[in-house]
Amino acid sequence: MLAEWLLQIGVKEFALFVSSVMIFAMTPGIDTVFVLNRAISHGKAIGAFASLGVATGVLVHTLFAAVGLAAVVAKSALLFSVIKYLGAAYLVYLGVVSIYTALKNPQALAMNAADAANPEKIIKPIQAFYSGLLTNVLNPKVALFFLAFFPQFITPSMSTQALPYLVLGALYAVISAVWLVLLAVLAGSILAKWLVSLKAKKVMDIGSGVVFVGMGAKVALSD
Repeated sequence: MLAEWLLQIGVKEFALFVSSVMIFAMTPGIDTVFVLNRAISHGKAIGAFASLGVATGVLVHTLFAAVGLAAVVAKSALLFSVIKYLGAAYLVYLGVVSIYTALKNPQALAMNAADAANPEKIIKPIQAFYSGLLTNVLNPKVALFFLAFFPQFITPSMSTQALPYLVLGALYAVISAVWLVLLAVLAGSILAKWLVSLKAKKVMDIGSGVVFVGMGAKVALSD
């Protein structure tokens, strides 16, 4: 029944699409590192909100693909560069703030027993959500990936219609959200106690900051 309905709206090879998306979601990348950083540094709740932000970013890119904006980005070197450098700058900004706070304001990292039980108080959930959203939206390669990936699962007669893109994008977002939230909960639960130590928290924030700066540089220098 589901397969028939999907074919009617232009979606084909549904099982292959789902299995492919699961593999992509579980492959470590910028989104995975970002969510792990938020979960380990601020707790599983914040990590979960960051995950939802990333998944919402997937929906934004889906809308871009559906209305053809992804194709415009692919054809415009200037627009691609602008979005790429904005994304790179944002990642570097996150990294620099993390390193600066760890070195210049270590008291802000301190977590007493009460904070460790409620690490989500360190930053607001909405901040984590928007950070995840921006990290994903400002990565033009996601839009280009969708533009190349989605048409493989859309029947030629429906390739110019928005609906199949939206359906595939929604499925991609749901699968990504489930995986990233699970990852955030596990990371936040298993490693949260370790972060009660100010020294350990400082090392973690400096390390994650360096990673973010490195990712930003990689995005900026990539072709």
